[in-house]
Amino acid sequence: MEYFFTFPYFIFLIFTFITLRCLISGRRNPQLPPGPTPLPIIGNLFVLRHKPHQALTKLAKSYGPIMSLKLGQVTTVVFSSAETIQQVLQTHDNVLSYRFIPDAATVYDHAELGLPWIPISPNYKNHRKIFNNYLLSPKALDASRDLRSLRIDKLLDNIRRCAVNEMTKEFKTTLRGSLEEIGRPNISDFFPMLKKMDIQGVRRRTTVHFGKILSLIDEMIDKRLKMQESPDFTPKNDLLHYLLNMKEDNSGIPLDRNQIKHSIFDSSVRTWMRIKEPKLFILLLLVFSLVSTIGSSDTTGSVAQWIMAYLLKNPKLMCKAKEELMEVIGKGNRIEESHMEKLPYLQAIIKEALRMQSSFLIPRKAESEVIISGFTIPKGTQILVNLWASCRDPNLWENPDEFIPERFLESKGKNFEFIPFGNGKRTCPGQGMAMRMLHLIVGSLIHFFNWKLEDGVTPENLNMDAKFGLTLVKAQPVRAIPLLI
Repeated sequence: MEYFFTFPYFIFLIFTFITLRCLISGRRNPQLPPGPTPLPIIGNLFVLRHKPHQALTKLAKSYGPIMSLKLGQVTTVVFSSAETIQQVLQTHDNVLSYRFIPDAATVYDHAELGLPWIPISPNYKNHRKIFNNYLLSPKALDASRDLRSLRIDKLLDNIRRCAVNEMTKEFKTTLRGSLEEIGRPNISDFFPMLKKMDIQGVRRRTTVHFGKILSLIDEMIDKRLKMQESPDFTPKNDLLHYLLNMKEDNSGIPLDRNQIKHSIFDSSVRTWMRIKEPKLFILLLLVFSLVSTIGSSDTTGSVAQWIMAYLLKNPKLMCKAKEELMEVIGKGNRIEESHMEKLPYLQAIIKEALRMQSSFLIPRKAESEVIISGFTIPKGTQILVNLWASCRDPNLWENPDEFIPERFLESKGKNFEFIPFGNGKRTCPGQGMAMRMLHLIVGSLIHFFNWKLEDGVTPENLNMDAKFGLTLVKAQPVRAIPLLI
């Protein structure tokens, strides 16, 4: 009898239970979209490997633009064409705007406080109102234009000095760690019954990262509140100023300190880019100083680095961009936001980089059963929108794997083949800010400096591999030496 209470037998019972449950739930629903046959227990997890965006794009060529998979215990439907993505983001937006929340995002209640994860609700509308009406409206962006210009000047000075701030490095390491953990494939997300066990330790590591970040933000808030007590304090036109004033003025959107911290955290994610060695300027840019003052899209840092990588790999494109800037701006003159419409080639470069590096939108969840293109999507299904597939569809894009900015000089990319910031209720609120900042940052880097790759690296052998996560970041940071013109 003692044998029945031994640990190995207990594990055997759990394994048997999971196996039987997976075998029963793994039977394909004939009303679901087609897809590869799932294996017992793990389902189709084996197909994802290290580059899920590419693996699912390849599978879509066999099973179609609407495809179903079983990722562990989680029924998942992947949308891979512009037409089917429009069904998700526009036609059935009311049902498919809810989030499928990864276990790592639940630490410190971030899934209940962070804008990307909050369910569609009055609370979500309040958060959107903060960003859309107070922080990122065209009027607010215009009001802070001079501040961004000054920050760009500071960025350029930092590049000239190639300096590295130690606090920036600490924040960088911690924030990057949290993003990698949230984007990491986690067995707890595919087998919900195992969440409490945290087998891979993802939630534990994310909790540590979040704790450090929120502590740093706490220090930032305390420092600002102390500064505001001084009679000589000059109000700053930045994110923290807005959030603290909303709290104090009770502008119809009351925010407690915890909500303020998570809002700043989300803004930090949208602007973050990495730095490492002082001798070689690494093109993840010195923008931590921008985090508390301007906000932006979570793609800004990654895209800025990818743009410079593509231009360093294609020197002729770099020269063409420099020529446009010299003609419109003039030697030594500052780039202004008002120049955006006068720099079509620079804008085409930015759009082409956004196209090339689009991955998945943040996973969604079907709030109720819905029928799309004749297929039944059950309630609770995870919805993946594969922008990588639609942005590299040869039926929509000529030579889709090549970096060709000229394609956007003819096509504005306003349809669903090009939606790097999403669409519908979950459209990224920082889209306008991101485009302005990419224009200023990339334009300034090109206009004020010549760039030389580090010794031993040539345009031909420059590593362009991507690391999969919430966004596609370069597996190896671009290392380049700025040369004064």
